[in-house]
Amino acid sequence: MKNILIIGAGRSASACIRYCLDHAKANQWFVTVADTNLELAQQRINQHSNGKAAWLDVQKPNDRKDLIGRHDIVVSLLPAHLHILVARDCIQLKKHLVTASYVSKEMYRLGDEARDANLIFMGEMGLDPGIDHMSAMKLLNEIREEGGKITTFKSYAGGLIAPESDDNPWHYKFTWNPRNVVLAGQGTAQYMVDGKYKYTPYSRLFKEHHVVHVPDMGDYDAYPNRDSLLYREVYGVEGIPNILRGTLRFRGFCKAWHALVQLGLTDGSYPIHDAEQMTYHELMNAYLPEGAGSVKERMARFLGENIDSDVMNKLEWLGLFRKVKMNLSTATPALILEHLLLDKWKLSPEDKDMIIMQHEIEYELKGKTHQIISSMVMKGEDSNDTAMSRLVGLPLGIFVKLIIEGKITTTGVNIPVMSEVYTPVLQELEKFGVVFTEYKKIL
Repeated sequence: MKNILIIGAGRSASACIRYCLDHAKANQWFVTVADTNLELAQQRINQHSNGKAAWLDVQKPNDRKDLIGRHDIVVSLLPAHLHILVARDCIQLKKHLVTASYVSKEMYRLGDEARDANLIFMGEMGLDPGIDHMSAMKLLNEIREEGGKITTFKSYAGGLIAPESDDNPWHYKFTWNPRNVVLAGQGTAQYMVDGKYKYTPYSRLFKEHHVVHVPDMGDYDAYPNRDSLLYREVYGVEGIPNILRGTLRFRGFCKAWHALVQLGLTDGSYPIHDAEQMTYHELMNAYLPEGAGSVKERMARFLGENIDSDVMNKLEWLGLFRKVKMNLSTATPALILEHLLLDKWKLSPEDKDMIIMQHEIEYELKGKTHQIISSMVMKGEDSNDTAMSRLVGLPLGIFVKLIIEGKITTTGVNIPVMSEVYTPVLQELEKFGVVFTEYKKIL
């Protein structure tokens, strides 16, 4: 009997838990789901004979170590900064560890200890990061094996609302952590164009978005991720002249989000005084220069918009001009915006989300320039069985199975860019409808 511990029972954990439980009887696994919300963990187990729920506050070292010590493999779906607590225990107790989060420098420092203990520590085994790495490496290696010289690598992903569930002017609803959506892009985006480094600060990021065409789906806004240069060495494209990783949104989103950035509503660095007694209308007035006209008219002037423009209609739909109290004490602007959006962008029970991932690669082969566009689109079933939760959770579950089956030999701290990982994971994901369609042409 192999014992699997999944720490975290939130939305992104549901598909991983379901996958492990579905395979538990046939493979003699026992699955424990641990969370501070015991009722939620129990719901995820759903009285399965090979599973149980456990209460765990991961900040309590003795409880954490006791639970980890009784299992063979740990899947951590905690907030990223807490993985290191679990990782150190896994080193001490000699347990394998899998996460879906970006691997921190602190985590990478455990690489030698994990290797010496013959442990597998796999990070970035989710959707983005995760499926993006695996599908990209498969393509890049196939091109290299053919003799191609890669000159351009662009990769995009977006967690969106499916067109049939799109019923608001922003064409967006929350399908993942709302806080991360509000704070997305902060910092300076770094990428390369024609062999030159490019830097786009947050103040310009959404204004200077570009358009990406997804075959059979249409055009989307795209803005660069913070660091597109991070994976050059890992992907084996150190000398590539063009590289960019970006995020997709429906058309019109980025221009309207840029207005929120201009107003200062995505700033989480300071509190708004008397926010509990202030209305949204008063907050907007506090941010705008003095002048003639209503708050709405002054905002349109400040943003350089017509009062009935698409951007202004989006802002009005959010309720920014309502004389309704915000009822939030000592809240930052970003928290106020998040609180407002939680209501406006909430998934209805029957809503379907949609994930789009696309790689655009150009390479030289036999004197010609070739292009491959590889696209994947998946829709969820409803607000509980989302495409986001499936595409984050399924790779985790599949990888756990590969460890138990002894099919993973690479130890230490890694991300899924090696063939022994991405080949079997992508093959099994296809059975769940995760299929990339390739469009090839000579430029």
